Amino acid sequence: MRNGSGKSSLVFVILLGALGGTFAGDILSNNIKVLSFFKTVYHIGTSAPFIVNLKIMKLTFGINFDINIMTIVGVILAMYLYRKY
Repeated sequence: MRNGSGKSSLVFVILLGALGGTFAGDILSNNIKVLSFFKTVYHIGTSAPFIVNLKIMKLTFGINFDINIMTIVGVILAMYLYRKY
C-alpha cells in the first residue's frame, strides 16, 4: 500500500481509522452501559459558517469535527498499522 501515493494513502487510512473508531465507540456505548462515556463528543470547528454574498453567488465556508475517545484510538491504531504494513 505504501508504494503508491504515500501521503494520500496515509490520509485515507487515517480517515478510515477515525470512521472505524467512531463506529466502534457508538456500538460499544450503546450495548454496554459501563462504556457510555465513549459517546461523549467534543465539537471542534466553527460554530456558524462564514458566508460571502457576491450577489451572483453565495460562498459558505466552515468545518466541524465531532471527536470522541474511540475516534482518537481509531486514528492511532490506523497510523500504527500503516507504519507496520
